[in-house]
Amino acid sequence: MISPINTLYINEHPNEIVLYHEVFEAELDEMWSFVFSKDNQRWLWLAVDHDTRVIIAFAFGRRKDEVFITFQDLLTPFSISIFYTDDWGSYKLNITQVQHIIGKRNTQIIERKNLTLRTRIKRLCRKTICFSKSVFMHDTVIGLAINLLDFGLIYYPNNSCRA
Repeated sequence: MISPINTLYINEHPNEIVLYHEVFEAELDEMWSFVFSKDNQRWLWLAVDHDTRVIIAFAFGRRKDEVFITFQDLLTPFSISIFYTDDWGSYKLNITQVQHIIGKRNTQIIERKNLTLRTRIKRLCRKTICFSKSVFMHDTVIGLAINLLDFGLIYYPNNSCRA
């Protein structure tokens, strides 16, 4: 099963009582792609630890508030104090003003991460002949790539996972 949360990152501190590693600052962003045709948009929501530059969680869906709220639920256990984002409305509505900092100065890491993913995963390219024909394959291929490239997790046919 593809993990939407970086479990290796979490397990770096096994002696702590908390199951999740605390992240002080995180960068959030969304990246556009499509399934079968450009009319069928699919968005990849990413969260990156601002200090370590590691992806801590991701989610797929439309560019809607409901999808962001489910993505935000994935981030809750990390106890993130400050969120760096762009000026997208979902962030303004769902993140408290005290925790939310808008601007390009503090989102350079996640923008670089987006470009790296676009060059490594052809299904994220805007002008390509490589595209997914189903939402399941789209999410599976991108999820596996993130699990392998950023989480360091390798999946085997018997559904086991090794670091």
